[in-house]
Amino acid sequence: MKTIDAKGMHFQTLNELIRAELDGGNGDITIDNCEGQRYIGAGREKLNLTINGTPGNALGCYLGGDKIVVNGNAQDATGDTMSGGEMIIYGSSGDATGYGMRGGKMYIRGGVGYRAGIHMKQYKDMFPTIVFGGGSGNFLGEYMAGGILVALCLNDERIGRFTGTGMHGGKIFIRGTAVPEEIPPQVSVKTAAAEDKAILKPLLEEFAGYFGGDAAKLLADDYILLTPDSKNPYHQLYVNN
Repeated sequence: MKTIDAKGMHFQTLNELIRAELDGGNGDITIDNCEGQRYIGAGREKLNLTINGTPGNALGCYLGGDKIVVNGNAQDATGDTMSGGEMIIYGSSGDATGYGMRGGKMYIRGGVGYRAGIHMKQYKDMFPTIVFGGGSGNFLGEYMAGGILVALCLNDERIGRFTGTGMHGGKIFIRGTAVPEEIPPQVSVKTAAAEDKAILKPLLEEFAGYFGGDAAKLLADDYILLTPDSKNPYHQLYVNN
């Protein structure tokens, strides 16, 4: 295992050191004293990266596989256009978490900022998933085209307004019975049924495996499910007939 002390280090220098290790065949790296350096793990596939501290914007952007673990918070655009692998964040994540995410899984113990899951999409067996334990800012799942978002709100945090704006694919699960404010009419809201919860079960088990908690108890709770309303599709907003 390679350990890099990133204290006071420019992000380009840090990423060059990571690249040298990965290109040399060492994919098992720990970064200590991370201080907001950007683009860590960008575009990589074979790595097992542990970050102690706070990584900067675009952590794991274009990530293609394996795992990034953050013992702290992450900033904006975490997992930007991620297509594979896992990210485990033992804190919260900032705005645009999972922007354009195309595959892989992200488990976040805390909450997420504005526009988490924006432009998420899926293709064949590439199926993006984000599960977070806290609340979210406005526009959760904006323009979502595929995949799954799960908001657990474990400490009764709120989900922001305009959830699902522009949504035309995928599913958004929100633990509890409270419907977020100003859900657009093109989004269908219902109570999650048993067949819907079957999708949640393995995700909650993985979440509890990373962060603790009782997955069975979480699964027994009520959830609302947001999906695109096929009777009132968004494409009608952009055509004249």
